[in-house]
Amino acid sequence: MPIDAVVFDIGRVLIDWQPEAFYDRCLGEDRRRRLFAEVDLHGMNEGVDGGDPLSDAVEALAARHPGWAAEIRMWRDSWLDMASPAFPDTVAVLKAVKATGVPVFALTNFGDATYDIARAAYPFFDLFDRAYVSARLRAMKPGPRIYEILETDSGIAPERLIFTDDKRENIAAAAARGWQTHLFEGAGGWAARLVAEGVLAPGAVGHG
Repeated sequence: MPIDAVVFDIGRVLIDWQPEAFYDRCLGEDRRRRLFAEVDLHGMNEGVDGGDPLSDAVEALAARHPGWAAEIRMWRDSWLDMASPAFPDTVAVLKAVKATGVPVFALTNFGDATYDIARAAYPFFDLFDRAYVSARLRAMKPGPRIYEILETDSGIAPERLIFTDDKRENIAAAAARGWQTHLFEGAGGWAARLVAEGVLAPGAVGHG
């Protein structure tokens, strides 16, 4: 089946996302473990990905946990340090697909403000022909609505989309709609899949 668009997840595919590692560097592992046990930072971030304003969410959580307020605010003030570095080999795959003229989309659970931060830091975000961002759509993977929005907006039949994501549940949700899918475990495997599907020519992917 020919591919009419290639869809990329972003976190852990094109850029790293390891909040625990960031806090380990800043606080030490023991204190970080206490922080994450006592404060639901990931729950807050899920709310941001769902559309909550970043600063409001951070300040509300800091108010509920005044003993950790400074550390909670680091989530906002040092957000880019948690969302780095970029993965140059996957960026090279993105660039190679873009060079073929096949449309490239982002489908990502991401906050509104944080997407803008990342886009300013990583110029390759501007390679996406369309970006489907959960906070802006008020729909998140693996819920079906965000996949439906992409299908409707792009006008591309599900079986002519190919999507990579590092989370099995997100891949399964896309596959259930008829998308072609690839569980992301590294740039090499993703590039090989795109060659197998006829999107890329063998040897098309350079470095960085």
